[in-house]
Amino acid sequence: MSDPALRLLTEQDYLASEELSPVRREYVDGFVYAQAGASRTHGRVASNILRVLLNATEGGPCWVYASDMKVKLRRAGGLRYYYPDLVVVCDEDNTETHAETRPCLIVEILSRSTRQVDMTFKAQDYLSLPSLQGYLLVDSEAQAAELYRRLPGGGWTQETVQDALTLPCVNVALSLTEIYAGVRVGPAVEE
Repeated sequence: MSDPALRLLTEQDYLASEELSPVRREYVDGFVYAQAGASRTHGRVASNILRVLLNATEGGPCWVYASDMKVKLRRAGGLRYYYPDLVVVCDEDNTETHAETRPCLIVEILSRSTRQVDMTFKAQDYLSLPSLQGYLLVDSEAQAAELYRRLPGGGWTQETVQDALTLPCVNVALSLTEIYAGVRVGPAVEE
């Protein structure tokens, strides 16, 4: 996220101005944050994952949105609108026209400028969504990915992707080879 706007905006003002804005902006508790453009690597990684998700959702009740669909949530008394890199929604009962409120899978591609926010603030916010079954964080600088998966009792488990995993919500396999096909990044990061 960039530095916040100098004045608080109402939700209505944000939504009205967002339609006219030349850049995407996220809304956090009345503050607006401009979103930086993505790198080529970021775009290719997102496209590779999108391809797998589109094939998995074809003909089914779920939809995949790539980077232009906002997710709306309320947390700690505040209202937030985020633009995840990829969102999967299998709930047709949403009454919002400009945002999804019940995603089942969210994917964020990590970069130097977004890593900290995606792994902390956004992770806390996304994991508070009752509908969410998985939050996938994919590195754009090394072959590495982590998945937060909702447990049957409602808690979360964190999995480091070694080779492949099955994504919740759409129940499709996704491998590191598929994620990084045609992409040059460093080797997997050793912990």
